[in-house]
Formats: sequence, C-alpha cells, structure tokens
Amino acid sequence: MNALIKSITKDVTLLDIASKVEAKDRISDEDCQYLFDHAPLGYLGILADKIRKERHGDKVYFNRNFHLEPTNVCLYTCTFCSYSRLIKKRSEGWEYSLDEMMDIIKGYDEKPVTEVHIVGGVLPQYDLAFYSDFFKAIKKHRPDLHIKALTPVEYHYIFKKAKVSYQEGMERMLESGLDSMPGGGAEIFHPEVRDEIAGGKCSGDEWLEIHRIWHKLGKRSNATMLYGHVEHFHHRVDHLKKLRDLQDETKGFQTFIPLKFRNKGNQLSHIEESTNVEDLRNYAISRIYLDNFDHIKAYWPMIGRATAQISLQFGVNDIDGTIDDTTKIYSMAGSEEQNPSLSTKDLVDLVKKVGKIPIERDTLYNVVQDYSDFTFPETEKIGYISLPTSN
Repeated sequence: MNALIKSITKDVTLLDIASKVEAKDRISDEDCQYLFDHAPLGYLGILADKIRKERHGDKVYFNRNFHLEPTNVCLYTCTFCSYSRLIKKRSEGWEYSLDEMMDIIKGYDEKPVTEVHIVGGVLPQYDLAFYSDFFKAIKKHRPDLHIKALTPVEYHYIFKKAKVSYQEGMERMLESGLDSMPGGGAEIFHPEVRDEIAGGKCSGDEWLEIHRIWHKLGKRSNATMLYGHVEHFHHRVDHLKKLRDLQDETKGFQTFIPLKFRNKGNQLSHIEESTNVEDLRNYAISRIYLDNFDHIKAYWPMIGRATAQISLQFGVNDIDGTIDDTTKIYSMAGSEEQNPSLSTKDLVDLVKKVGKIPIERDTLYNVVQDYSDFTFPETEKIGYISLPTSN
C-alpha cells in the first residue's frame, strides 16, 4: 500500500496518517480534520477500502424491512426538512391511528420481512402510552418482527411530556417491545450548526445521552450525520469524535450512516448540494476515523445507484434494503431515486457487478441468506427492495 499511496501524494502528514492505518493505529481528531481539508479522493479510497476488506472481505449487507411513518406533521421546524408539515398545514400531511398502523403491520404478514422501522413527526398524541401500546400490539401480533423505532428527538419530547426521566422512559420502551433504535435525529451535534438548522429539538448531548442509556440497557442502535448544508469540516470532525467517544464507552452502535443533505422543498434550498466526490470523501473519512464502528452504510436512493456502487470501494459495506418503497423522507427532498424500488435480484446484481458478495442480514447482522452462489428462478417474483432514510 505504501508505494501506491506515495504515488498519489508526497504530503508528509498524509503519509503519516497512512502509516497509522497500515499499523491499525487510531488516527487523531487533528488527522481527521487534515483528511477533510487536504486528502485527495484516490488516497482516501485506498485507505478506506483496506479497512473494509480487513473487516468484511467483500461482503455487502442488506435487509428486508419496511417503514412505518406515523405522521409527517411535526411541532418542530427544521430548516433542512422537506418531509414534515406544520400543524397549521396538517391537512397536507397524515396522522395514523394505532389501528391504522396495525393494519399496515398486518399487511406484511405474508412477506419475508425481518424488521419494521418506525420514525415520524412529533405530535402530542404520539405519547409514551401510545407508543408503549403500539409496540406491545406489534409483538403480540408478530413476535419475531424486530422493532427499530423512534429517534432521540421523538423520545426527548415523549419523556418530557410524560414527566419521566430518560432512564425510566427507555426502560418502559424496552419493556414494551422495542428492539433497537435507528440513527436519525443526530443531524450535526455542534450547537453552532444544530441551533441554526434544528433549533428547539433535543441537543446533541441529549441525543447522545439517550443512546448511552439504551446501550447500557444492553441494546443496539445506529448513528447518522447530516452533511453538506451549513456545516464546516470541523463540525463534522466534532460530530464523529462524539460518536467515537460514546462507542468507546458503550460499544452499542452497530452502523454509521452519513446522510446527504438534499435541497428540494425546504428552507435551505438556496444551498448547493455536495458533489459525488465529496460524498465519497465523506464515506471514506468516516470509515477511516470511526475505527470502533463495525459498519458504514450508504443508501442508493439518496445518492443514486451508480454512486452507491462506487461507495463500496470507499469503505461502505452496507446498503440496507426493504421489500417496499415505504418511506417518503428523501424522495420529498429531491433524492436521485424518486420511486426507489429494485427487485431482490436487481439489488443482488447491483452488488455483484462491482465484485462484491450480497448478504441478506437481519437487524443485528445475523446472516439470513448468502447470495454469492444463489440462482434466482426466472419466473419467481421476489418482491421489491428500497431503502429507508435513517437507520
């Protein structure tokens, strides 16, 4: 690797960082900042791909899940959001009852899904009792269905309204059947940015504390970072550092998912979106810095199928996957895939075309099906795969 790296750069600092990666030594926060500021794409790809191969070989993971979004009406007014509707415009949105949501759950009874992913807007009626009853109803109806549900943004509001502590609230969710937490609502932790784009929501420290409590209850979660809007590189480094520090403490995170800001239909529409090159740089730097995270995930509907394939050479080893196009969060924001659907065979082929091994997993990364030597019957209809937004 050293000869190849030296053919790309003569920068002494970059060569030193490459030596750390080669020796499996942790890079510093200053190193991470330097990568964002100075590292060329080819250099980053070599380092990130080396780490990916060492951890996972050529395996690329996806799962069969579906989204259930209780409402897109929300009390909060995040400037980056194209999905939510204010209460005064609630006629433009939806607000499902518990019975309506259970009807959606039951609609998947004959489908081989392993997970339901539940996130949505924040409204008073979706309170602690509501979600407790809902999770219990899901488990009673289909005990094997993994519930991955709600972000700290939702939990913070729910627990505050119920006048319970984070600890008590998360214990209540666990008792009700919650299996894991998605990574949404992280946005950017640094208050300089968070106050500007997501003022009024839980703080970055509160987001981290809710995940800390969940991890200490013995459960797992994911983490995200929304990038490419008003933040600077040092805000990204701060965000990644806080995730890496918490992971050192709890070891409860499974996957990190960088989320590309899309500028359609929101208050930040004037901001130019990040380029594909910057997207790939961000994936690679995340893989290099987050040495204590097992998985880095990309969503093909968000960045497009071709870029998603390329990302598998830049540290990414998971593209997630669902049997239905059941989420609108990114299509409403102008993502590359406005109707993101692929058959299981098409998704497997997408992975195989770049020399990788498609592995269907469950939420906790237990292998469900290795597709490396799988032959799809020509007449069999497998169902459709699309990707959620924040797991």
